[in-house]
Amino acid sequence: MIKKKIEDRDLQEHLASLPEDGREVFLLHNDLIRVTAIQATNLINQMRENHELGLLETYVLGQAYLAAGLLSATVKGNDRIQLNIECGGPIGGVFVEAWAVGAVRGYLKHNPIPLQRQLTSLDLNELYGPGFLSVSKLLEGHKTPFTGQTMMAYGDLAKDLALYYQQSEQTPSLFVLSIHFDTAGQVTGSGALFLQAMPGCEDAVLSQLEQTAGRLASLGSFLSEGKPVSEYVQEQFASLGVRHLAHQPLGFSCPCSREQYTRYLQQLNQEDQADILENGPFPLELVCVNCNTHYQYEKFELASLLSKAGGGRL
Repeated sequence: MIKKKIEDRDLQEHLASLPEDGREVFLLHNDLIRVTAIQATNLINQMRENHELGLLETYVLGQAYLAAGLLSATVKGNDRIQLNIECGGPIGGVFVEAWAVGAVRGYLKHNPIPLQRQLTSLDLNELYGPGFLSVSKLLEGHKTPFTGQTMMAYGDLAKDLALYYQQSEQTPSLFVLSIHFDTAGQVTGSGALFLQAMPGCEDAVLSQLEQTAGRLASLGSFLSEGKPVSEYVQEQFASLGVRHLAHQPLGFSCPCSREQYTRYLQQLNQEDQADILENGPFPLELVCVNCNTHYQYEKFELASLLSKAGGGRL
């Protein structure tokens, strides 16, 4: 993966002043509520830069990145989790995956998102249209993923994820996905929360939590001021008793590489290799859909690589 440089100097300085991105886990109310909180302003800005996204596209894909960053706390080791949305509206769909170690990558299926008219709000219900949300866990040592799916009832990723957990895992949950834009359209603060009821959590506790959640201050705005997400959780949920459990780094990262794509080309059959060498186009460009890294090969370079693999001829 090649990370594109963020050119805006004011944004560079702002991002440098923020705490590092990361994922924090807490327990509330005598360990009856689990809270996963992430700080991800740098992650969202790097995602935007790599994928060359406009404001709307940043908002849509950014929410999915935040959600995947939260869900990755439900797996461990080398396991990863995938969030896939297939929908009939202009968004078309979203695919994002995140590893337990905190790496997140993924893409919009329509970039840019085709609009019939100018937006008057960031209500995404019409832009998603009818669709399905799937969550898959890819666990080390298992050949097939564990996948659950639900119909998108709200066209709101946070609400639809909460519905998924209620239906698929019978776990009352709440998601907050927050991206704060300044007046210039730059993302200056971004973070998310995932609240889950633990076994034995009574209805009265859930009601109290829902009331507290309804009064939450904007997380993205809070983080844009340079404060850590742990401080936000301590402040907003002080009445419920907060106990910190764990910290994990978080970042936009993709395991793709030039070597990986070179092996792919060398493993093509000889007819396909010969066709590429004869017809190009050159430079040949292969693009990783998950991080939008472009890998280019000149004709003389590709001929040499394929020759070494026993395929094409110099």
